[in-house]
Amino acid sequence: MSLSFTSVSKKILLEIWDILKFLAPIVIIVFLVRSYVAQPFIVDGESSSPNFHTGQYLIINEVSYHFHEPARQDMIVLRYPLDPSRFFLKRIIGIPGDRVVIQDGKVYVYNAANPKGYVLNEPYESQLTFPVGPYHDVTLGAGQYFVMGDNRSGSDDSRTWGIVPRNDIIGNVVLRLFPLKLAAVDPGSVASFEKK
Repeated sequence: MSLSFTSVSKKILLEIWDILKFLAPIVIIVFLVRSYVAQPFIVDGESSSPNFHTGQYLIINEVSYHFHEPARQDMIVLRYPLDPSRFFLKRIIGIPGDRVVIQDGKVYVYNAANPKGYVLNEPYESQLTFPVGPYHDVTLGAGQYFVMGDNRSGSDDSRTWGIVPRNDIIGNVVLRLFPLKLAAVDPGSVASFEKK
């Protein structure tokens, strides 16, 4: 029994169609997850050392900030306000309504709940914080955030380039996957440093 060229072609096309029907939903789901839910981020630079180093592989949650606003001390990935094609890993220090003052090596926060101000508790930080640019006394309006790297002496952050608009915040760090010995859930949370 012989098969015609047409029937062989049809059979191959049907097999290709079956494969595409199987792969298409997977590709769409992966695309949607990476675009709107979570995406990988590889640390490049030492502005958040010793807590995060070059080459570490992080997963960023892009969904949670659709349900609540970014919080003080969240570790986030943001678009650099002066060049939105670049992404930075920073920690939120000031949130809308805050006045952030950097003085005497400390970060002071003033707001409606604390009109006399308080020194920000930063268990993740081992260095003193000094102004390195013009933004050392900033009052934040609606949708404005003040961010800094954990490596205060080696971080280009809101102290030099100012506030971060809410729209530039991509998401918060929820997982560190690599290196495996440092794998952790919510590796930048204040609680994870207070346990040490």
